[in-house]
Amino acid sequence: MKLSQLLLKSTIAALVLAGTSFVSVAFAEGHCNYTQENMFAGPFKVCEMPTDAAKCEELGSTDDNADAAQGDGECPSEGAVGVCDRGDSKLVYYEGDPGGLEIGCGFQGGEWVTS
Repeated sequence: MKLSQLLLKSTIAALVLAGTSFVSVAFAEGHCNYTQENMFAGPFKVCEMPTDAAKCEELGSTDDNADAAQGDGECPSEGAVGVCDRGDSKLVYYEGDPGGLEIGCGFQGGEWVTS
């Protein structure tokens, strides 16, 4: 086998392995359902993504938040009032007035998307 063929096969194998690792990391992230409450608003049933177990635990103990539960994949869209897209994360609201939530989303640096 020629050196160029060996290098090509090695490169392809490396790309396949890298792709597999990337896919497993991307799908390893999940979502966190919790009750959001702070001094200004709430309580609201929400879901944040992407999260892992440690992030979900942190979300559930921030301010007066409660009932945090980590799950696989994306947040359920059924029953959603809207989504605050903050770029690196999304916060799905299942309760609350969409107008007020949109204002709150702006304060979080997000863009409100009605479901």
